[in-house]
Amino acid sequence: MSIPQSGGGQIESFHQLAELMESGNKPKSDWRIGTEHEKFGWLEGSHAPLPYAGDRSISALFAGLEARFGWTPVREAGNVIGLHRNGANISLEPGGQFELSGAMMSDMHETAAELRLHLDEVAEIAGPMGVRFMGIGAAPEWTHAQMPVMPKGRYRLMTDYMGRVGTHGTQMMYRTSTVQVNLDYASEADMVKKLRVALALQPVATALFASSPFFDGKPNDHRSWRSRIWRGLDDSRTGMLPFAFDEGFGFQAYVDWVLDVPMYFVYRDGTYINALGQSFRDFLKGELPALPGELPTLSDWADHMTTVFPEARVKKYIEMRGADCGDEAHINALPAFWLGLMYDQSALDAAWDLVKGFDAATREGLRVAASVSALKGEADGVRLEALARAAVALSQAGLVARGLGEEIYLGPLHRSLAEGEVQADRWLRLYETEWDRSLTPIYQAASL
Repeated sequence: MSIPQSGGGQIESFHQLAELMESGNKPKSDWRIGTEHEKFGWLEGSHAPLPYAGDRSISALFAGLEARFGWTPVREAGNVIGLHRNGANISLEPGGQFELSGAMMSDMHETAAELRLHLDEVAEIAGPMGVRFMGIGAAPEWTHAQMPVMPKGRYRLMTDYMGRVGTHGTQMMYRTSTVQVNLDYASEADMVKKLRVALALQPVATALFASSPFFDGKPNDHRSWRSRIWRGLDDSRTGMLPFAFDEGFGFQAYVDWVLDVPMYFVYRDGTYINALGQSFRDFLKGELPALPGELPTLSDWADHMTTVFPEARVKKYIEMRGADCGDEAHINALPAFWLGLMYDQSALDAAWDLVKGFDAATREGLRVAASVSALKGEADGVRLEALARAAVALSQAGLVARGLGEEIYLGPLHRSLAEGEVQADRWLRLYETEWDRSLTPIYQAASL
Protein backbone atom coordinates (compact mmCIF):
# COMPACT_ATOMS: atom_id res chain seq x y z
CA MET A 1 0.00 0.00 0.00
CA SER A 2 1.02 3.57 -0.52
CA ILE A 3 3.28 5.54 1.77
CA PRO A 4 2.21 9.01 3.01
CA GLN A 5 2.31 11.63 0.30
CA SER A 6 4.25 14.86 0.66
CA GLY A 7 4.43 18.21 -1.05
CA GLY A 8 1.71 20.63 -2.04
CA GLY A 9 0.27 23.46 -0.03
CA GLN A 10 -3.22 24.13 1.20
CA ILE A 11 -6.02 23.52 -1.27
CA GLU A 12 -7.38 26.88 -2.32
CA SER A 13 -9.60 25.88 -5.21
CA PHE A 14 -11.82 22.89 -5.91
CA HIS A 15 -10.26 22.72 -9.37
CA GLN A 16 -6.90 21.77 -7.86
CA LEU A 17 -8.23 18.27 -7.15
CA ALA A 18 -8.61 17.41 -10.82
CA GLU A 19 -5.52 19.41 -11.70
CA LEU A 20 -3.45 16.99 -9.61
CA MET A 21 -4.34 14.20 -12.03
CA GLU A 22 -4.07 16.50 -15.03
CA SER A 23 -0.51 17.30 -13.98
CA GLY A 24 0.28 13.67 -14.85
CA ASN A 25 -0.21 14.36 -18.56
CA LYS A 26 3.03 13.54 -20.38
CA PRO A 27 4.19 13.40 -24.00
CA LYS A 28 4.71 9.87 -25.26
CA SER A 29 8.48 10.34 -25.17
CA ASP A 30 8.25 10.65 -21.37
CA TRP A 31 6.01 7.64 -20.72
CA ARG A 32 7.51 5.18 -18.25
CA ILE A 33 6.73 1.83 -16.58
CA GLY A 34 6.40 1.35 -12.83
CA THR A 35 5.91 -2.15 -11.44
CA GLU A 36 4.94 -3.12 -7.89
CA HIS A 37 4.78 -6.61 -6.47
CA GLU A 38 4.10 -8.11 -3.05
CA LYS A 39 5.43 -11.43 -1.77
CA PHE A 40 5.08 -13.51 1.37
CA GLY A 41 8.12 -14.29 3.50
CA TRP A 42 8.22 -17.61 5.31
CA LEU A 43 10.58 -19.46 7.62
CA GLU A 44 12.34 -22.60 6.44
CA GLY A 45 11.57 -25.53 8.70
CA SER A 46 8.25 -24.31 10.09
CA HIS A 47 6.73 -22.61 7.02
CA ALA A 48 5.52 -19.91 9.44
CA PRO A 49 5.00 -16.38 8.13
CA LEU A 50 7.92 -14.00 8.51
CA PRO A 51 7.53 -11.88 11.67
CA TYR A 52 8.39 -8.20 11.96
CA ALA A 53 10.97 -8.55 14.76
CA GLY A 54 13.61 -11.09 15.77
CA ASP A 55 16.70 -12.80 14.37
CA ARG A 56 14.77 -14.14 11.38
CA SER A 57 12.50 -11.24 10.57
CA ILE A 58 11.57 -8.31 8.40
CA SER A 59 13.56 -5.99 10.68
CA ALA A 60 16.67 -8.11 10.23
CA LEU A 61 16.12 -8.18 6.48
CA PHE A 62 15.73 -4.40 6.38
CA ALA A 63 18.94 -3.98 8.38
CA GLY A 64 20.86 -6.27 6.03
CA LEU A 65 19.61 -4.52 2.89
CA GLU A 66 20.51 -1.14 4.38
CA ALA A 67 24.00 -2.18 5.42
CA ARG A 68 24.96 -4.20 2.35
CA PHE A 69 23.17 -2.53 -0.52
CA GLY A 70 22.78 1.11 0.43
CA TRP A 71 19.04 1.32 1.00
CA THR A 72 17.86 4.20 3.21
CA PRO A 73 15.37 3.38 5.98
CA VAL A 74 11.90 4.90 6.36
CA ARG A 75 10.75 5.08 9.97
CA GLU A 76 7.43 5.47 11.73
CA ALA A 77 7.29 5.84 15.53
CA GLY A 78 10.86 4.54 15.73
CA ASN A 79 10.24 1.41 13.65
CA VAL A 80 11.73 0.88 10.21
CA ILE A 81 8.72 0.32 7.95
CA GLY A 82 10.38 0.61 4.55
CA LEU A 83 13.45 1.45 2.49
CA HIS A 84 14.15 3.66 -0.51
CA ARG A 85 16.92 3.93 -3.11
CA ASN A 86 17.21 5.54 -6.53
CA GLY A 87 13.50 6.09 -7.03
CA ALA A 88 12.44 2.64 -5.77
CA ASN A 89 10.78 1.79 -2.46
CA ILE A 90 10.49 -1.36 -0.39
CA SER A 91 7.45 -1.25 1.86
CA LEU A 92 5.27 -3.52 3.97
CA GLU A 93 1.70 -4.62 3.55
CA PRO A 94 -0.31 -5.18 6.75
CA GLY A 95 0.61 -8.87 7.17
CA GLY A 96 4.26 -8.37 6.33
CA GLN A 97 3.98 -8.86 2.58
CA PHE A 98 7.30 -7.52 1.31
CA GLU A 99 6.64 -5.08 -1.52
CA LEU A 100 8.96 -3.61 -4.13
CA SER A 101 7.59 -0.43 -5.70
CA GLY A 102 10.03 -0.09 -8.55
CA ALA A 103 11.45 3.06 -10.07
CA MET A 104 9.93 4.35 -13.28
CA MET A 105 11.64 2.53 -16.15
CA SER A 106 11.87 3.18 -19.89
CA ASP A 107 11.25 -0.36 -21.12
CA MET A 108 10.59 -3.93 -20.04
CA HIS A 109 14.25 -4.92 -20.10
CA GLU A 110 15.01 -2.28 -17.46
CA THR A 111 11.98 -3.41 -15.46
CA ALA A 112 13.07 -7.06 -15.57
CA ALA A 113 16.63 -6.16 -14.59
CA GLU A 114 15.36 -4.18 -11.60
CA LEU A 115 13.27 -7.13 -10.45
CA ARG A 116 16.17 -9.56 -10.83
CA LEU A 117 18.49 -7.28 -8.83
CA HIS A 118 15.89 -6.94 -6.08
CA LEU A 119 15.33 -10.69 -5.80
CA ASP A 120 19.07 -11.32 -5.75
CA GLU A 121 19.65 -8.75 -2.99
CA VAL A 122 16.79 -10.09 -0.90
CA ALA A 123 18.00 -13.68 -1.32
CA GLU A 124 21.54 -12.73 -0.29
CA ILE A 125 20.27 -11.39 3.04
CA ALA A 126 17.35 -13.74 3.61
CA GLY A 127 19.00 -17.02 2.58
CA PRO A 128 21.50 -17.27 5.45
CA MET A 129 18.66 -16.45 7.87
CA GLY A 130 16.61 -19.40 6.63
CA VAL A 131 14.00 -17.09 5.14
CA ARG A 132 12.33 -17.65 1.76
CA PHE A 133 9.72 -15.79 -0.26
CA MET A 134 6.87 -16.97 -2.44
CA GLY A 135 4.90 -15.30 -5.21
CA ILE A 136 1.28 -16.36 -4.79
CA GLY A 137 -2.02 -14.50 -4.71
CA ALA A 138 -3.15 -15.60 -1.24
CA ALA A 139 -1.55 -17.30 1.76
CA PRO A 140 -2.46 -20.96 1.23
CA GLU A 141 -2.47 -22.18 4.84
CA TRP A 142 -1.95 -19.39 7.35
CA THR A 143 -4.93 -18.30 9.44
CA HIS A 144 -5.66 -14.70 10.30
CA ALA A 145 -4.47 -15.34 13.86
CA GLN A 146 -1.09 -16.51 12.57
CA MET A 147 -0.38 -13.39 10.55
CA PRO A 148 2.07 -10.83 11.97
CA VAL A 149 0.88 -7.25 12.29
CA MET A 150 3.10 -4.50 10.94
CA PRO A 151 3.76 -1.43 13.15
CA LYS A 152 2.06 1.10 10.85
CA GLY A 153 -0.64 3.45 12.11
CA ARG A 154 -2.51 3.43 8.80
CA TYR A 155 -3.03 -0.31 9.05
CA ARG A 156 -4.34 -0.19 12.61
CA LEU A 157 -7.07 2.22 11.48
CA MET A 158 -7.87 0.24 8.34
CA THR A 159 -8.11 -3.08 10.20
CA ASP A 160 -10.84 -1.71 12.47
CA TYR A 161 -12.75 -0.10 9.60
CA MET A 162 -12.51 -3.09 7.25
CA GLY A 163 -14.09 -5.28 9.90
CA ARG A 164 -17.15 -3.04 9.91
CA VAL A 165 -17.84 -2.39 6.21
CA GLY A 166 -17.30 -5.73 4.44
CA THR A 167 -16.80 -9.43 4.87
CA HIS A 168 -13.28 -9.89 3.46
CA GLY A 169 -11.33 -6.70 4.21
CA THR A 170 -8.89 -8.11 6.72
CA GLN A 171 -8.27 -11.14 4.49
CA MET A 172 -7.22 -8.74 1.73
CA MET A 173 -4.95 -6.76 4.03
CA TYR A 174 -3.15 -9.62 5.72
CA ARG A 175 -3.33 -12.65 3.45
CA THR A 176 -3.19 -11.59 -0.22
CA SER A 177 -0.45 -10.47 -2.59
CA THR A 178 -0.66 -8.77 -5.96
CA VAL A 179 1.43 -7.42 -8.80
CA GLN A 180 0.49 -4.22 -10.60
CA VAL A 181 1.85 -1.87 -13.22
CA ASN A 182 1.62 1.91 -13.34
CA LEU A 183 1.47 3.53 -16.77
CA ASP A 184 1.29 7.12 -18.04
CA TYR A 185 -1.24 9.00 -20.14
CA ALA A 186 -0.89 11.96 -22.50
CA SER A 187 -4.14 13.82 -21.88
CA GLU A 188 -7.56 13.54 -20.31
CA ALA A 189 -8.91 11.79 -23.41
CA ASP A 190 -5.99 9.36 -23.38
CA MET A 191 -6.56 8.66 -19.69
CA VAL A 192 -10.24 7.95 -20.34
CA LYS A 193 -9.59 5.44 -23.12
CA LYS A 194 -6.81 3.72 -21.20
CA LEU A 195 -8.87 3.50 -18.01
CA ARG A 196 -11.85 2.06 -19.85
CA VAL A 197 -9.71 -0.57 -21.59
CA ALA A 198 -7.94 -1.33 -18.30
CA LEU A 199 -11.22 -1.86 -16.45
CA ALA A 200 -12.86 -3.91 -19.20
CA LEU A 201 -9.82 -6.19 -19.63
CA GLN A 202 -8.95 -6.46 -15.94
CA PRO A 203 -10.83 -9.80 -15.76
CA VAL A 204 -8.44 -11.09 -18.44
CA ALA A 205 -5.49 -10.18 -16.22
CA THR A 206 -7.22 -11.79 -13.23
CA ALA A 207 -7.73 -14.98 -15.24
CA LEU A 208 -4.24 -15.17 -16.78
CA PHE A 209 -2.45 -14.48 -13.48
CA ALA A 210 -4.74 -16.45 -11.14
CA SER A 211 -2.57 -18.10 -8.49
CA SER A 212 -4.65 -18.31 -5.32
CA PRO A 213 -6.70 -21.53 -5.41
CA PHE A 214 -5.93 -22.40 -1.77
CA PHE A 215 -6.93 -20.66 1.47
CA ASP A 216 -7.13 -21.81 5.08
CA GLY A 217 -5.29 -25.00 4.13
CA LYS A 218 -7.60 -26.28 1.38
CA PRO A 219 -8.93 -25.52 -2.12
CA ASN A 220 -11.37 -22.61 -2.10
CA ASP A 221 -13.34 -23.28 -5.31
CA HIS A 222 -11.79 -20.23 -6.97
CA ARG A 223 -8.77 -19.83 -9.17
CA SER A 224 -8.19 -16.35 -7.74
CA TRP A 225 -9.35 -16.14 -4.15
CA ARG A 226 -7.58 -12.77 -3.98
CA SER A 227 -10.00 -11.46 -6.60
CA ARG A 228 -12.94 -13.00 -4.72
CA ILE A 229 -11.85 -11.20 -1.57
CA TRP A 230 -11.98 -7.85 -3.36
CA ARG A 231 -15.64 -8.51 -4.20
CA GLY A 232 -16.55 -8.72 -0.52
CA LEU A 233 -14.52 -5.86 0.87
CA ASP A 234 -15.94 -2.32 0.71
CA ASP A 235 -18.24 -1.49 -2.18
CA SER A 236 -17.80 2.25 -1.65
CA ARG A 237 -14.16 2.16 -2.77
CA THR A 238 -13.71 -0.97 -4.94
CA GLY A 239 -15.05 -2.45 -8.16
CA MET A 240 -15.26 -1.85 -11.89
CA LEU A 241 -16.24 1.87 -11.88
CA PRO A 242 -19.24 1.68 -14.25
CA PHE A 243 -19.45 5.51 -14.29
CA ALA A 244 -16.08 5.58 -16.10
CA PHE A 245 -17.95 4.45 -19.23
CA ASP A 246 -20.50 7.27 -19.07
CA GLU A 247 -20.46 9.96 -21.73
CA GLY A 248 -18.45 12.96 -20.54
CA PHE A 249 -16.34 11.01 -18.05
CA GLY A 250 -13.01 12.62 -17.22
CA PHE A 251 -10.79 13.86 -14.40
CA GLN A 252 -13.61 15.72 -12.65
CA ALA A 253 -15.99 12.76 -12.62
CA TYR A 254 -13.25 10.65 -11.04
CA VAL A 255 -12.66 13.37 -8.44
CA ASP A 256 -16.37 13.45 -7.62
CA TRP A 257 -16.34 9.71 -6.96
CA VAL A 258 -13.23 9.85 -4.75
CA LEU A 259 -14.72 12.73 -2.76
CA ASP A 260 -17.70 10.56 -1.88
CA VAL A 261 -15.54 7.68 -0.62
CA PRO A 262 -15.36 7.79 3.21
CA MET A 263 -11.98 8.79 4.60
CA TYR A 264 -9.59 6.64 6.60
CA PHE A 265 -7.13 9.14 8.11
CA VAL A 266 -5.24 12.41 7.95
CA TYR A 267 -1.46 12.19 8.24
CA ARG A 268 0.17 14.84 10.43
CA ASP A 269 3.72 14.99 11.80
CA GLY A 270 4.31 11.26 11.57
CA THR A 271 0.92 10.34 13.06
CA TYR A 272 -2.21 8.94 11.44
CA ILE A 273 -5.23 10.83 12.79
CA ASN A 274 -8.42 8.78 12.82
CA ALA A 275 -10.93 10.15 10.30
CA LEU A 276 -12.72 6.86 9.64
CA GLY A 277 -15.97 7.33 7.77
CA GLN A 278 -15.62 11.10 7.59
CA SER A 279 -16.04 13.17 4.41
CA PHE A 280 -13.33 14.87 2.37
CA ARG A 281 -16.04 17.28 1.20
CA ASP A 282 -16.40 18.39 4.83
CA PHE A 283 -12.61 18.66 5.05
CA LEU A 284 -12.65 21.10 2.11
CA LYS A 285 -15.09 23.26 4.08
CA GLY A 286 -13.00 23.13 7.27
CA GLU A 287 -15.63 20.96 8.94
CA LEU A 288 -13.80 17.66 9.35
CA PRO A 289 -14.60 16.33 12.86
CA ALA A 290 -11.08 14.92 13.17
CA LEU A 291 -9.49 18.35 12.54
CA PRO A 292 -12.15 21.01 13.09
CA GLY A 293 -11.38 24.32 11.43
CA GLU A 294 -8.43 22.95 9.44
CA LEU A 295 -8.35 22.87 5.64
CA PRO A 296 -6.68 20.07 3.65
CA THR A 297 -3.45 20.22 1.69
CA LEU A 298 -2.80 18.68 -1.69
CA SER A 299 -0.85 15.92 0.06
CA ASP A 300 -4.00 15.15 2.10
CA TRP A 301 -5.90 14.78 -1.16
CA ALA A 302 -3.14 12.59 -2.62
CA ASP A 303 -3.31 10.43 0.52
CA HIS A 304 -7.08 10.10 0.21
CA MET A 305 -6.72 9.04 -3.43
CA THR A 306 -4.62 6.08 -2.25
CA THR A 307 -7.53 4.79 -0.12
CA VAL A 308 -9.72 3.89 -3.10
CA PHE A 309 -9.13 0.44 -4.55
CA PRO A 310 -10.95 -0.08 -7.87
CA GLU A 311 -9.71 -2.66 -10.37
CA ALA A 312 -7.85 0.16 -12.14
CA ARG A 313 -6.99 3.38 -10.30
CA VAL A 314 -6.07 6.88 -11.44
CA LYS A 315 -3.55 9.13 -9.75
CA LYS A 316 -0.96 10.94 -11.88
CA TYR A 317 -0.88 7.67 -13.80
CA ILE A 318 -3.10 4.60 -14.13
CA GLU A 319 -2.60 1.53 -11.94
CA MET A 320 -3.68 -1.90 -13.24
CA ARG A 321 -4.66 -3.77 -10.07
CA GLY A 322 -6.38 -7.04 -11.05
CA ALA A 323 -3.62 -9.67 -10.95
CA ASP A 324 -2.40 -12.17 -8.37
CA CYS A 325 1.33 -12.20 -7.71
CA GLY A 326 3.23 -15.10 -9.25
CA ASP A 327 6.74 -16.24 -10.07
CA GLU A 328 9.39 -13.96 -11.58
CA ALA A 329 8.26 -14.66 -15.14
CA HIS A 330 4.67 -13.73 -14.29
CA ILE A 331 5.73 -10.60 -12.40
CA ASN A 332 7.41 -9.47 -15.63
CA ALA A 333 4.55 -10.64 -17.84
CA LEU A 334 2.01 -8.38 -16.14
CA PRO A 335 3.68 -5.04 -17.05
CA ALA A 336 4.53 -6.41 -20.50
CA PHE A 337 0.88 -7.31 -21.12
CA TRP A 338 -0.42 -3.85 -20.27
CA LEU A 339 2.51 -2.04 -21.85
CA GLY A 340 1.79 -3.63 -25.22
CA LEU A 341 -1.87 -2.67 -25.00
CA MET A 342 -1.47 0.85 -23.66
CA TYR A 343 1.65 2.36 -25.23
CA ASP A 344 0.96 1.53 -28.89
CA GLN A 345 -1.96 3.51 -30.30
CA SER A 346 -3.04 0.86 -32.79
CA ALA A 347 -3.13 -1.79 -30.04
CA LEU A 348 -5.03 0.54 -27.69
CA ASP A 349 -7.61 1.41 -30.35
CA ALA A 350 -8.06 -2.27 -31.22
CA ALA A 351 -8.39 -3.18 -27.53
CA TRP A 352 -11.13 -0.59 -27.14
CA ASP A 353 -12.92 -2.01 -30.19
CA LEU A 354 -12.69 -5.41 -28.49
CA VAL A 355 -14.54 -4.32 -25.34
CA LYS A 356 -16.57 -1.20 -26.15
CA GLY A 357 -19.72 -3.23 -26.66
CA PHE A 358 -19.67 -4.67 -23.14
CA ASP A 359 -22.18 -3.26 -20.70
CA ALA A 360 -21.64 -2.94 -16.95
CA ALA A 361 -23.30 -6.29 -16.24
CA THR A 362 -21.00 -8.09 -18.68
CA ARG A 363 -17.88 -6.45 -17.26
CA GLU A 364 -18.89 -7.39 -13.72
CA GLY A 365 -19.87 -10.88 -14.83
CA LEU A 366 -16.45 -11.40 -16.37
CA ARG A 367 -14.83 -10.17 -13.16
CA VAL A 368 -16.71 -12.80 -11.16
CA ALA A 369 -16.09 -15.52 -13.74
CA ALA A 370 -12.35 -14.81 -13.81
CA SER A 371 -12.03 -15.18 -10.04
CA VAL A 372 -13.93 -18.47 -10.05
CA SER A 373 -12.83 -20.19 -13.25
CA ALA A 374 -9.94 -18.18 -14.75
CA LEU A 375 -9.70 -18.84 -18.50
CA LYS A 376 -12.65 -21.25 -18.41
CA GLY A 377 -15.01 -18.51 -17.23
CA GLU A 378 -17.58 -16.68 -19.31
CA ALA A 379 -20.33 -14.10 -18.96
CA ASP A 380 -23.12 -13.08 -21.34
CA GLY A 381 -21.64 -15.24 -24.07
CA VAL A 382 -18.15 -13.75 -23.73
CA ARG A 383 -15.57 -16.47 -23.09
CA LEU A 384 -12.54 -15.35 -21.11
CA GLU A 385 -10.19 -17.67 -22.96
CA ALA A 386 -11.19 -16.16 -26.32
CA LEU A 387 -10.99 -12.63 -24.93
CA ALA A 388 -7.57 -13.37 -23.43
CA ARG A 389 -6.28 -14.73 -26.74
CA ALA A 390 -7.36 -11.58 -28.51
CA ALA A 391 -5.93 -9.30 -25.83
CA VAL A 392 -2.57 -11.09 -25.66
CA ALA A 393 -2.32 -10.99 -29.46
CA LEU A 394 -2.91 -7.23 -29.42
CA SER A 395 -0.35 -6.79 -26.64
CA GLN A 396 2.15 -8.85 -28.62
CA ALA A 397 1.60 -6.65 -31.68
CA GLY A 398 1.97 -3.51 -29.58
CA LEU A 399 5.26 -4.69 -28.11
CA VAL A 400 6.60 -5.78 -31.50
CA ALA A 401 5.76 -2.32 -32.83
CA ARG A 402 7.96 -0.79 -30.14
CA GLY A 403 10.89 -2.67 -31.67
CA LEU A 404 12.66 -3.46 -28.40
CA GLY A 405 12.15 -7.22 -28.17
CA GLU A 406 9.89 -6.82 -25.12
CA GLU A 407 7.42 -9.40 -26.41
CA ILE A 408 9.60 -12.16 -24.91
CA TYR A 409 8.09 -11.33 -21.51
CA LEU A 410 4.66 -12.54 -22.64
CA GLY A 411 5.95 -16.13 -22.62
CA PRO A 412 4.01 -17.30 -19.53
CA LEU A 413 0.76 -16.01 -21.02
CA HIS A 414 1.33 -17.79 -24.34
CA ARG A 415 2.02 -20.97 -22.38
CA SER A 416 -1.21 -20.67 -20.38
CA LEU A 417 -3.24 -20.08 -23.52
CA ALA A 418 -1.57 -22.99 -25.33
CA GLU A 419 -2.15 -25.39 -22.43
CA GLY A 420 -5.54 -24.04 -21.40
CA GLU A 421 -4.53 -23.71 -17.77
CA VAL A 422 -3.06 -21.00 -15.56
CA GLN A 423 -0.86 -21.33 -12.48
CA ALA A 424 -3.84 -21.99 -10.20
CA ASP A 425 -4.99 -24.85 -12.45
CA ARG A 426 -1.51 -26.41 -12.43
CA TRP A 427 -1.27 -26.26 -8.67
CA LEU A 428 -4.72 -27.78 -8.22
CA ARG A 429 -3.75 -30.61 -10.55
CA LEU A 430 -0.55 -31.24 -8.58
CA TYR A 431 -2.45 -31.02 -5.28
CA GLU A 432 -4.77 -33.84 -6.38
CA THR A 433 -1.95 -36.00 -7.79
CA GLU A 434 1.73 -35.65 -6.91
CA TRP A 435 1.16 -33.65 -3.73
CA ASP A 436 -1.38 -36.17 -2.38
CA ARG A 437 -3.66 -33.34 -1.17
CA SER A 438 -0.90 -31.78 0.92
CA LEU A 439 0.00 -28.10 0.71
CA THR A 440 3.53 -28.56 2.03
CA PRO A 441 4.96 -28.55 -1.53
CA ILE A 442 3.34 -25.20 -2.37
CA TYR A 443 6.05 -23.29 -0.50
CA GLN A 444 8.74 -24.62 -2.79
CA ALA A 445 6.54 -24.54 -5.90
CA ALA A 446 5.74 -20.85 -5.40
CA SER A 447 9.20 -19.75 -4.27
CA LEU A 448 10.77 -16.68 -5.79
